[in-house]
This record gives sequence, structure tokens and C-alpha cells, in this order.
Amino acid sequence: MEMQLPDVPMVKIFSYLDAFSLLQASKVNKNWNKIAESDFLWRRLCLKKWRFCNFTYERLGTQTWKQLFLHQTKQERRMACAQSEDFIYKEAAENLGFGTAYLSGSGITVDGQGKSIICIVSSTCKLYTWDVQEVGDSDGNIHTFTMPELRDISKVHAFQYSVDLLLCSPDKKWVFACGIHQHILPKVFFTECLLRPSEYSTPLYFTVPFASCYRGCWTPRRENRITLMYRRGSQKKTGFTTFDLTAESPWGRKDIQAHQIASFLLPVHIDSPNWMGVGDGSIIVFESGSYLFLFTVNGLMLQRFEGHQSTISNIWVDSLHVLAASVDGSIHVYMWEEGGHYPYLKRCCHLEYMGSSLTPSCQVSRAICDNVSIVRVVSRVHESNILVMYALNS
Repeated sequence: MEMQLPDVPMVKIFSYLDAFSLLQASKVNKNWNKIAESDFLWRRLCLKKWRFCNFTYERLGTQTWKQLFLHQTKQERRMACAQSEDFIYKEAAENLGFGTAYLSGSGITVDGQGKSIICIVSSTCKLYTWDVQEVGDSDGNIHTFTMPELRDISKVHAFQYSVDLLLCSPDKKWVFACGIHQHILPKVFFTECLLRPSEYSTPLYFTVPFASCYRGCWTPRRENRITLMYRRGSQKKTGFTTFDLTAESPWGRKDIQAHQIASFLLPVHIDSPNWMGVGDGSIIVFESGSYLFLFTVNGLMLQRFEGHQSTISNIWVDSLHVLAASVDGSIHVYMWEEGGHYPYLKRCCHLEYMGSSLTPSCQVSRAICDNVSIVRVVSRVHESNILVMYALNS
């Protein structure tokens, strides 16, 4: 400890430490403390853990990168340890119209300056949003908007039938589009051509040679990996296939390619799921009746969760959480844990629906969450839809 290395090699050595080890190293002496407090090291840890959360110096405000890391980690632990009594139940006063409402979103709160991003599209073709990039319509078009003014940047005709699934990759580089019509082959668009239509005579895209696709998800911390769920054959067997995308530029022209890296069919004793998600490590999560399953992209079953009192109607999966919404209005909250060769899920809490009693004409659509709140839409036939929120007590 008497020999003091220069700062540059010390920073290089410290860059291999995790957050806990970096905190321990900061207690050794004043020189180590100065290096361990480096914004460079803590920014590196932030971007490694929350890779595509678009952290910038402007969003940091008065925080250091270390304070941001510790704040976000504390919020994650609060959510992981939360019980149902730790949430405040709210219903939004906004009337979302009639028919089915579709909810999507993401977000991360930074020093009170960041905000959760919510986008709601009702069957009356009304768009309720705080932030949005791409929206597909029933005529097979993809519309790209500015944020938050919703000024239309471009309109691309993708299919002869409706766009039923539209997914933007974590790094915003790719847009996956497909429809549930059996004759539609999915397409992956290069986002830049949708944002700058004047620079491209035709949009750049790749047609994925996989029909009958009806669900898909990007791997959260992989910028180019997508997993699709499909049904094939007269018995509609369910399978999953995973692709890695690349954009090459031979002779100055971009060429998009998809490389299939894994594929498998579900065992016949598992009923076909309707919803899926993908977590870190390319772990596939899906529901089947009242069960929640975890599989690898190669078809190895890792976990099966029981205990849901009714059929799971929808699931939400990101790099931190898994939400399983049931037809009785309740939500089971899970968190990802590291350990062993694969990540695994830990059951956190069970949230009951606290509004007026659900009727057979009600449908609990997709629930989404960040580290401080859970949001979902309850769609009701012949009645207006309800936006329901659970917020952690501060």
C-alpha cells in the first residue's frame, strides 16, 4: 500500500470492480477514495446496468453518477421488497373512450427530472401519450412522430393488412413490424430511414422469412436480438425463434441481415400461450393458463410458477421486472435475480384490483411498470376504459 500507482492505471484496474467492491476500495485511503469517486467509473456502471436508458449529463442535474447509481439501485430494492400495502392505488380521471385500449411504455426516473413514458391507443383511434415514436395503423402504415408535439415525420406503407405488432429495439436502431395475418412476413426497418425520410428514397428493411408470427420481443440489453413467437401447422403448434440482426455497408450501401441463432417448439403438454416477454440472458417468459414459464431460447425449461388464482391475461417483461396480470384484476410482481448459469425470477408481491368489481365484460390489458409505479388499463365493454395506477409510497 506504500507504493502509489499513477491515476490512469488505477482507474483501469478499478474499472473491473462491481459497485460493492468500488465502495469498499474507496475506504482504503484518500488516493483510492478520490479514484473510486470518479464519474468515469460510476457512469460506466450506470450504462452497464441500465444500458439503453438514455442517461445524459443534462438529466443528471445536480447528481453525480455515483449518486444516480445508488439512487436507482435503492429504488429497485424498494420495488423488490415492496408488499401490497406499500402501494397507493389511483384511477386516472381521463376518459379513455370505449372498446379495447392498448397500453405500452417505459421509463426511468432521474432526480425527479425524468418521467415515465406512457402511450395509450384506444379502439376509437385516439392516441393518449406523453412520449411516442412509431405507431402502426389498420391500413398497414407506420407513422413516425416527433415528441411531444406528435408532428408526423413520415408515413411508410409496410403491409397490405394491418400492423398488429410494432416494436422498437432498446437502442432505437431497429423497428420490428408484423401483422397476425397468415400471409404477412415480418419486417425489420432501419429507424434512421423513418426519422429522415428525405435522405432515403425508399425505407431500408429486411423481411424475416417466418410467417404466422403473432408476438415478438427484443432482448432488453442486446441492441440487435429479437425473439418471435409463432404458430405453425394444422394443430397450431407454438414455437419460438431468435434472430440477431446486423447492418453491413458493402460499397457504401447499408444491407440488413437477420441470423437465426435458436429455435424450438413447445412441448405438447403445455397449452399455447398468448403473451410472451424476454429478459436478460435471452430468457423467454410466457403464460399458459394460470402458469408462468421461463425457458431458454434453446428450449430448456428453467422455472414454472403456480399460485395464480385465475388465468393470466397479460404479461410485461423488462430487464428488472415481470408483471403477470390475471383476469380477476390482480397483478403478480416478480423481479429478476442473478445466480447460477441463468437469471431467475423471484416472486415479490401480489396486488389486488381495488376498484369496482370486475365483470365478465371487463378485460385487464397490458400492465407496465418502472421502479416506482405500475400502470395498467381495464377495458370494459359498453363502458369507458380506466387507467389504473399503483405508486410506491415515498
